[in-house]
Amino acid sequence: MLLASTLFLVTLLFVIWQPKGLQIGTTAVIGAILTLMMGVVSFQDVLTVIDIVWDATLAFIGIIILSMVLDEIGFFEWAAIKMAKLSGGSGNKMFVYILLLGALVAAFFANDGAALILTPILLAKMKYLKMNPLAIFAFLMAGGFIGDAASNPLIISNLTNIVTAGYFDIGFVEYLKHMFLPNLLSITASIAILWIYFRKDIPLSVDVSELPEAASVIKNQTMFKLSWWFLGFLMLGYFIGDHYHLPVSVFALGGALLFLLIANYYKATKPIMTIKAAPWQVVWFSIGLYVVVYGLKNAGLTDIIASWIEVLQTQSHAVAVIGTGFLSGFISSIMNNMPTIMIMDIAIDKVGYTGNEALVYANILGSNLGPKMTPIGSLATLLWLHVLAQKGVKIGWGEYMKVGLLITPPVLLVALLGLL
Repeated sequence: MLLASTLFLVTLLFVIWQPKGLQIGTTAVIGAILTLMMGVVSFQDVLTVIDIVWDATLAFIGIIILSMVLDEIGFFEWAAIKMAKLSGGSGNKMFVYILLLGALVAAFFANDGAALILTPILLAKMKYLKMNPLAIFAFLMAGGFIGDAASNPLIISNLTNIVTAGYFDIGFVEYLKHMFLPNLLSITASIAILWIYFRKDIPLSVDVSELPEAASVIKNQTMFKLSWWFLGFLMLGYFIGDHYHLPVSVFALGGALLFLLIANYYKATKPIMTIKAAPWQVVWFSIGLYVVVYGLKNAGLTDIIASWIEVLQTQSHAVAVIGTGFLSGFISSIMNNMPTIMIMDIAIDKVGYTGNEALVYANILGSNLGPKMTPIGSLATLLWLHVLAQKGVKIGWGEYMKVGLLITPPVLLVALLGLL
């Protein structure tokens, strides 16, 4: 256990630190290679990990490519301006509408897509509107929080969702039925608690007349109109794929590549540039870190966590569900939700969940919401902080955790109640 834990902690440290520009995927792969060389995992374990995460990883790449093409068209900037103007200049309404936009983007384009695409757009618009630093901080923190808090409704909304759905063979419709209410409660609680927390920093009025007309930011009208139809057919494809038990990546990645070709035909993007700019490091990060984490599984960590879940199961159904959700959330906040979701999935499978499938969904909610307590909890938060740092906005750990530790637990509790 000591060797496996050391390898994991060192790998995670370098992922967070990124010395001399060392990228997260490269670090994770190096950690995986060391784990393999030192005998903590076998080559067969590596193949097992790839079998677990390949669909999630390819689907994620597809979702990000699709988001990047839509961003190049001006789709998200158009939506952000629309939401801002819809507020009529009310700061409070704008706060709520921007969070609703973030929830929609997270649902259909994943929490990481919201962090990568929507964050720089919102930051640029807030600076354009000459908001004061406290107001900008409030909008940015709230926007970063909602990205994970609202990444529960669809399998495609988060990498953790795809991994768990694949592991337990959960269909697209079945997943949606179980997570619709918890996600709705999560969004509602998030907006309410974030507004209460930041209400003094939100400006009473904002001069939205300063913003350009939404239509003016659209770079290709044909592709913009076509994108609505395409997204509708893509969503239909997910339901068809569920009926025929097809991997979600068939439609997520296949649809993204098709959309990329259509965009190229209408000269809305350059496919080679888009593919090169896609976050391929996430692929290596996903596979590499999961291999390192599998070493913890081999060392007995899943057995320890499984024993904790067994204790929770001896209590009432509510205690088991809420306890599992908070256990997942706490572990995610200190060791990142990517490894946590795999460890918890294996542990839940080990103790048996038949008749109490809510434990599987509680794990997802905990892994999606719990990480917001710390800056290292989720890949989306790390990407969000990286994007902000590139734009000259530095948010310290103390600043972040002051908000995260206060807001996350009540939102997670409300979301978990939706599973009871």
